[in-house]
Amino acid sequence: MRILSGIQPSGMLHLGNYFGMMRPAIELQNQGEAYYFIANYHSMTSLFDAEQRRQNVLDVALDFLACGLDPERSVFFKQSDVPEHTELTWMLTTLTPMGLLERCHSYKDKLARGISPNHGLFAYPVLMAADILIYDSKVVPVGKDQKQHVEVTRDIAIKFNQQYGDTFIIPEPQIREDVAVVPGTDGQKMSKSYGNTIEIFGSEKPLKKKIMSLVMDSRGMDEPKPDAEKNIAVQLLKLVAEPELAKDCEDQLRAGGYGYGHLKKALFEACWSYFEPMRQKREELAKNIDFVQEVLSKGAERARSVASAVNNRAKNACGLD
Repeated sequence: MRILSGIQPSGMLHLGNYFGMMRPAIELQNQGEAYYFIANYHSMTSLFDAEQRRQNVLDVALDFLACGLDPERSVFFKQSDVPEHTELTWMLTTLTPMGLLERCHSYKDKLARGISPNHGLFAYPVLMAADILIYDSKVVPVGKDQKQHVEVTRDIAIKFNQQYGDTFIIPEPQIREDVAVVPGTDGQKMSKSYGNTIEIFGSEKPLKKKIMSLVMDSRGMDEPKPDAEKNIAVQLLKLVAEPELAKDCEDQLRAGGYGYGHLKKALFEACWSYFEPMRQKREELAKNIDFVQEVLSKGAERARSVASAVNNRAKNACGLD
């Protein structure tokens, strides 16, 4: 089974990135042939600083390796090092209905938030489809918000196969319901574009300040909170703490006599402890950038050996051979 997943180099790694994509992807590297890429072409729809993009790519590479990605068991590479992604994108674009892209939730959501639209932002589901199809991917681990894009990929692949003959494997999304959407500091999905993230590789004091400044309701410490499971800090605590600790904090909130300050302190301590081994490994990797670059270079070579074959198959199918 071939597995594929990508992450945009758009800034510091946060809890949503880790639990929504990185950890599930790393766990899957033991279950099949895993291809993981840094989606730097995708980042061009919203980031327009070249040096920042280069730094972000390096940061993502460090983050992924620190969090447990094994380059011996996974193919890890930069999207831009495999030009077949963009070549296949054009072939798929010619069969992609405008209405299909106009219905994509992500595009409409960004427009509603005042983000200036460009063609890349509108058409990036086609590039995402090429990312998936170019490796004959069967399983695509995604969050709930990305499920529609896998469905779009399926639609495009089916249309291509109908037009030009069986060319692509039709992929299936894999969603972990328990952590598919991680809440941000404002209760919405945690996302850099929403400015509601909790970074995991930052310094101790800024992390503590951000967690301790989480906005709670006005109920006092002694008041019971029967809806404790809806509390943002409780939801995050369930991700980074031992189940017994998370349940105990939730039960105390329901009973009363347990303040939000206590809860946020427990969340900070659990979060800091959970990522401590990964922080140490990241510091070690940052001292050996040549190794990191070598991992990406070798990963790109392995990726191209598969991507070029699939790309040629598509070119032959539609008469570009």
